[in-house]
Amino acid sequence: MAYNEQLADRIREILAEARANVFEKKMFSGLSFLVDDKLCVSVAANDRMLTRLSPTDYEKAVEQNGVEPMMRNGKAMKGYVYISLDVVKSDKELKYWVDKALDYNPIAKSSKSK
Repeated sequence: MAYNEQLADRIREILAEARANVFEKKMFSGLSFLVDDKLCVSVAANDRMLTRLSPTDYEKAVEQNGVEPMMRNGKAMKGYVYISLDVVKSDKELKYWVDKALDYNPIAKSSKSK
């Protein structure tokens, strides 16, 4: 499973600064970062980042260049977007997207069965 290790390291630094309760798991053909047992961001194998956003942030995000909805069985997965590496070249840009995912994380529903 090949994913962008440099991007993963950059995300780790941001999550460490945020003092998030993070668990790393290989999924979505890459490496996912779960915060409080909920998917927050992933580094996908095809050099893009998957981010989980609030409904409002999702609607704004999909209108931007380099951002597209996650598709499953031909349907957009609301709240999940793929972000091109061109969009997160700088640390400031990457932090913006990771922070958006962290902001939504406390109210996001867990997919973990109880």
